Amino acid sequence: MNRIRSFIKTFVLWELWQGLSVTFFNFFKPPVTIYYPEEKAPQSPRFRGLHAQRRYANGEERCIACKLCEAVCPALAITIESDVGEDGTRRTTRYDIDLFKCIYCGFCEEACPVDAIVETRIHEYHMEAPGENILTKDKLLAIGDKYDAMISADKAADAKYR
Repeated sequence: MNRIRSFIKTFVLWELWQGLSVTFFNFFKPPVTIYYPEEKAPQSPRFRGLHAQRRYANGEERCIACKLCEAVCPALAITIESDVGEDGTRRTTRYDIDLFKCIYCGFCEEACPVDAIVETRIHEYHMEAPGENILTKDKLLAIGDKYDAMISADKAADAKYR
């Protein structure tokens, strides 16, 4: 019986008609396409995109040059050099992140004891000239200053899960 059924299905092109029926029924449903530049898909506050360095409310940078983020980075994308300031605190003189090496794992953000380095929800960025893939300390602080409200809101939304 199974051989006869298989023989008939082969000549009637049963699988083809099944596939065409799926296409036919979905043809009359509304599309689920998002037209990307005009429409944006919702993003989680935990999305890991472009890096930023944060400052305290008084304007002082948060990074204390503990180098934990550099040590935990699996891609070795972070380079830190530090020096002791006049007030005896250790601060970074160089903080570079190579975006071509970075795998956006979020380990640097998790390892930071003072919440200085964060990954924002910014994913629409590009590089045009050689060397733009290196985020220096000044660029990181500028990104942090520009998107401070978004970063703070994302941290507050994520706080109940930590």
